[in-house]
Order: sequence, then structure tokens, then C-alpha cells
Amino acid sequence: MNKPTSLAVFSLHACPLASQEGKETGGLNVYVLETAKELAKLEYRIDMFTRSQDARQPYVVNVSPNVRVIHLVAGPEKPIPKRENLPLIDIFVKAFFDFAKKENLSYDLLHGHYYFSGLAGLKVRKKLEIPLIMTFHTLALMKNLVGRTTDEKEEEYRINAELELVQKADCLIATSDSDRAYLKYLYNTPEEKISVATPGVDTKLFSEIPQLEAKKEIGARAEHKIILAVGRIEPLKGFDSLLFALKILLVRNPQLKNQLCLWIVGGDTSEPPALWSKELKHLETLRRQLGITTSVKFVGREPQKRLPYYYSAASVVVMPSHYESFGLVALEAMACGRPVIASNVTGVSSLIGTKRGKLITSVNNPLLLADQIEDLITNRGKFTQVKEKLKKEAEKHTWTKTARKMDRVYKNFC
Repeated sequence: MNKPTSLAVFSLHACPLASQEGKETGGLNVYVLETAKELAKLEYRIDMFTRSQDARQPYVVNVSPNVRVIHLVAGPEKPIPKRENLPLIDIFVKAFFDFAKKENLSYDLLHGHYYFSGLAGLKVRKKLEIPLIMTFHTLALMKNLVGRTTDEKEEEYRINAELELVQKADCLIATSDSDRAYLKYLYNTPEEKISVATPGVDTKLFSEIPQLEAKKEIGARAEHKIILAVGRIEPLKGFDSLLFALKILLVRNPQLKNQLCLWIVGGDTSEPPALWSKELKHLETLRRQLGITTSVKFVGREPQKRLPYYYSAASVVVMPSHYESFGLVALEAMACGRPVIASNVTGVSSLIGTKRGKLITSVNNPLLLADQIEDLITNRGKFTQVKEKLKKEAEKHTWTKTARKMDRVYKNFC
């Protein structure tokens, strides 16, 4: 039997296990964890390194055979604002070397996720002389294209870091064809240096649950027609457009006042509203100004295992993002048999396809979005047709396929 290829995965700011625990996460956490589990089946030994954010959790977690998550102490052991991870990179790198020395570990490859991890990876590569693979997940130049305020825009140091990484990393793995194009044209990356490994979906977890059963589980009424959005509460997600679209629909269809509602899963709603995040407060204010407070529910964070109930209870899932490198939520919803309306700037929009172009929406166009939602919730025949097509499309995208694409990239370097 061949010795497994030893892979060190850096996810400095985002714990791969966070999505399972109901903590605030994005697609990055899920991508890192699920690809690691599948790569282990292809004769890899994977250690995922992340910054410890809770001193009460085990520092080493055995996820599955040949897969571990290692929480390194680098800075305060608590969640911190994302940008505060930058000055902790050197401490993280030292903690990595200390752990590797103590455990007598060596690695054949290093894969960094997000630019913090990439910068740490450059320092490790210099000493260990092993290849560095890089996945950004989001790109600063694209985020700044749609950022409306200084708070929403990425600072120059991140742009410079990404420009450095595209030149110095041995290979880049993009999560969508659109991000591959942005890396090529905006970041001057040689095309042959970029591969694509689109996310998959766990169809054992994300499968359709009878709608009435799902509604009962999440506390929805049987007559509810739920418009569902899932994701971090941040301006980039475009959730404010959904509130406008709901208002339009309720004015047009007053008979649906007690049925039509918007549920947003994500964000920390466990604290009193005065302590909510800036964007959540903005959505709360908008909900009140539009007079739709009773029709909009902020659910808060939910662990991955609970999400299939929300998807299955929904009449439609909407992703009105201003920018998404891929959009894993859409794929999960499709696997649960739910129609998805996604903006035309998401990587996942290519999965929905040009034949179903009416499910592709434009950002900042609540009238169009309202039309598209109304078409699905009032046309049962179309709803059934669309959901079956999208469900079949989702089933083509597995984490096994994603891991095999990554395996082909890795084999070029070891």
C-alpha cells in the first residue's frame, strides 16, 4: 500500500467545524471540511489548521480516518473581527511549526484557503520547500466593485496580498468559472496556473423532506408560503432587495398577507436588537419602515443538519447577492427540491442555466425579483417542473467530484 500524501490545509480565520456547530459560517468552512473528508478516501492524510476561537474545545479533533482539525493558539481564543486576523499570521505560523515539531510531522503539500491562510502559507513554504496551492473563495477587487460604503470595501493591503499570492503560489484553485476569469483578467494570472473545483453537495444530508413535516419542525404554519434566504448577514448578500420585493408582493396580493413571508437564516439574533450587527439592525429598521415586520422573520444561525428542514419548508429560495464566488446555498436548496432564484453575479447561476433564465435575477431590481417570486409561488405547474430539473442538476455535483478535481491538481506537484 502506498504511503498517503500528507496535506496541510490552512483555514486560519474560519474553523472547518463551525458549520456543524451552528456558528456564523460561509461556504468556505463547508468546502474545506467536505473536500478533506473526500480526499482522505483518495489516499491523503489531511491536517486542517485553524486559529483556536474557544479554549474549551479540543485542540485536536479527529473528524474521520486520516482527517483532523487542529486548533492553534494564535491570539485571543475567541471570535474576532475578520481583519484582526492579519497581525496574528506570524503567531499562527510559529504555532504550526511548534505543533509539527512536537508531533514529528512532515507534509508534502500545503493548501491555503483565503488570503490570510495564503500569507501564512508563503512563510511555511519558504521553510519547508513544499508546493503551495491557493483558493481565495472571494476576491477583493470584485467585492470592492459592489461595495457601497468604506465599511463594505476591502482595504488596499488585501488587494496587494492577493496580487502577491497569485504570483507566488504554485497553483490556484477557483471555485467557479467566473472567478477563474476574474483571476485571469483582473489579477493577471496565467491561465495555465488556474484550475477549477466547484463545490459539491452532500445529498445524504440535503434531500427533500415532506413540506408539512419540515414546516412543523421549524415552527412554520401549514399555510405559510416561505421565501427563504440563507447566509451571513452582510450588505454583499443583498437581503435588503428581498425585503423590498416582499413589500411589493404583499401590496399586489393582499389576500396573501397572512401566508406570504420571508425567513432569513443567518446572523446572531441571540442578543437583544440593540446589540445586533450593523447590517442586521439595518434590515430590522427597513422591515419596520416598510410595514412588514410581522411578515419577516430573522431566524438566526442554524447548524448544517437543520438547514434541510428550512429549504424543504420554503416555497422558493432566493440568493440576491451582489457577488458570490459560487453560492453553495443555492446548490443545497436545489438538492432539497426547491426552486432557486439567484443573481446573475453568482458562480452558481451557471448551474441554473440559460434555459431557465427567468430564475436569474439582476441585483438591485426588486420589481423583477418580485415578478420572479410571484411566478413560482402562484404557478404550481412551473414550480414542480423547475424543482425537478434543478434537483437533478444538483445531484450531478458531489464532493467526491470536487475532491477528484483537486486530486488531479495535487498530483502535478507530488
